[in-house]
Amino acid sequence: MSADFVALPDVSRFALTNATLPTALLSKPLSGPMREGLISAHVIIDAERIAAILPAETALPYDIEKVDLDGGLVWPCFTDMHTHLDKGHIWERRPNPDGSFAGALEAVGSDRIANWSAEDVTARMDFSLRTAYAHGTQLIRTHLDSLAPQHRISFDVFKAMRERWRGRIELQAVALFPLELMEDATYLADLVQVVGEAGGVLGGVTFLHPKIETQLDLLFETAAKAGLDIDLHVDETEDRQVLTLASIASAKLHHGFKGAVNVGHCCSLARQDEDTVSRVIDLVAKADLSVVSLPMCNMYLQDRHAGRTPRWRGVTLLKELTAAGVRTAVSSDNTRDPFYAYGDLDPVEVFREAVRILHLDHPLGDAPAVITRSPAEILGRPELGCLAEGGRADLVLFSARRWSEFLSRPQSDRVVLRSGRAIDRHMPDYRELDSLLGADHA
Repeated sequence: MSADFVALPDVSRFALTNATLPTALLSKPLSGPMREGLISAHVIIDAERIAAILPAETALPYDIEKVDLDGGLVWPCFTDMHTHLDKGHIWERRPNPDGSFAGALEAVGSDRIANWSAEDVTARMDFSLRTAYAHGTQLIRTHLDSLAPQHRISFDVFKAMRERWRGRIELQAVALFPLELMEDATYLADLVQVVGEAGGVLGGVTFLHPKIETQLDLLFETAAKAGLDIDLHVDETEDRQVLTLASIASAKLHHGFKGAVNVGHCCSLARQDEDTVSRVIDLVAKADLSVVSLPMCNMYLQDRHAGRTPRWRGVTLLKELTAAGVRTAVSSDNTRDPFYAYGDLDPVEVFREAVRILHLDHPLGDAPAVITRSPAEILGRPELGCLAEGGRADLVLFSARRWSEFLSRPQSDRVVLRSGRAIDRHMPDYRELDSLLGADHA
């Protein structure tokens, strides 16, 4: 199998020599000189697994086939822990008229009612997964709009797609719904049944509401009784008056909730004074919440006002949260839909933009964990996010040798290995979706 920058042998045992590895992604330390959190090494592949990771000065057996990467980077495959596969690729059919959050809500709501049949969701979800797989992603969590009756349609599609993609992409699903709907006991019971049968996660959207404390109590009580984890959309606003993040952390502590709780966005945290920031972050750390930032979507939606240049970046305080011991990650979020008009479910793009938007550089050594090791650990699959001897040879090879090279180009010539074999990285053509998007688009 060949690719743009390296040819791989058609054998089960070979060595990737003169490779450069991010030390933050190694399961155990490796000896040798380091530069910017990168180290030279040889990676031995044998029977679908990483047999050994050796210092670069190690002499290799003469009889092993060698592939010289000439300093190219080697990463584990990626984890995209916050996506919306049910919304993806509807932009041409239902664009956001003004790029605002309100415009996105209205556009998605009307498109869902008009078009989201099982066939429609299946076609768009499969298109997205083929794209993500070609980029090198192996674990995805998707939020699914779960207003009735869509919850049953989309979760059935999700279960079918999870089986179709088993062994290529691991899939997790979160039910996304306004928390006030929990007041409808019939709906809540049905939703919990659907989520439980799918092995899913209970989600929701939190915002400033007179009953937010009561809603959170019911959410945690319901999740605990059903044995479900929680993953919430939180404070996706520039309004500093909205800070439900603190209420979520307090509710988890109050209920002694033992499940995992992840929170996404948390944009308004960056709008608070320093005393409030310190207090809330301490509470988040104490409650052991994990936090995912969605830098591309947040930059797109936040502080958007007609005729005015945005004044802030829209993202949460990822550095401060990480420094406090909070598990953090970044992810794609929406793709070509009214909440984000662009994107391709490419974690390399997400990482590159996160480095720029969140200033994850200078130094860059720990940054690669945000799309690999950290989200995989948050989603309960830590073995998928690191370079480990004995682990599956699910790797992404890059011609780039240093961070400046890696972050300056899209890395479109990357090679993706699954179980030690290079996959076909052919991208699905957008024309496949023309029949779903309407004659005007076609």
